[in-house]
Amino acid sequence: MPAPLTRDLQGLAALFATSGVLHLVRPGPFESITPRQLPARRGLVYASGVAEIACAAGLLHPRTRRLAGWASAALLVAVFPANIQMALDETRRVERRLGSGRSANRRRQAATIARLPLQLPMVRTALKATRDRAAGTRHTAA
Repeated sequence: MPAPLTRDLQGLAALFATSGVLHLVRPGPFESITPRQLPARRGLVYASGVAEIACAAGLLHPRTRRLAGWASAALLVAVFPANIQMALDETRRVERRLGSGRSANRRRQAATIARLPLQLPMVRTALKATRDRAAGTRHTAA
């Protein structure tokens, strides 16, 4: 039996679906936080958007929930460098603009940094989908 569709898994699916659509409709902001060392950044943004939508759909269906849990956890780890890039970019912007609008800039900087450890509970939630309902055990990816 697959893991039950709990509220936190529903929330993660909703987050993935929303973010995935935004990646496809407005790729610019996501492209700007993709680490500069990576090639074809726009293509990576589109690919991650499609992956997020696929993960969202997979988490919602019992037959695909386990595989989608593994894929979701992997996706969250894979996009973590973009979150780090966003925090670094925002910190540089704040350092350049220490004059006007300082408190708003600091709040935005704090939000980008605070977001980094939030990836851990999201990965943990994704991994919940890999567990068997009856035994509460994880299955290894085949």
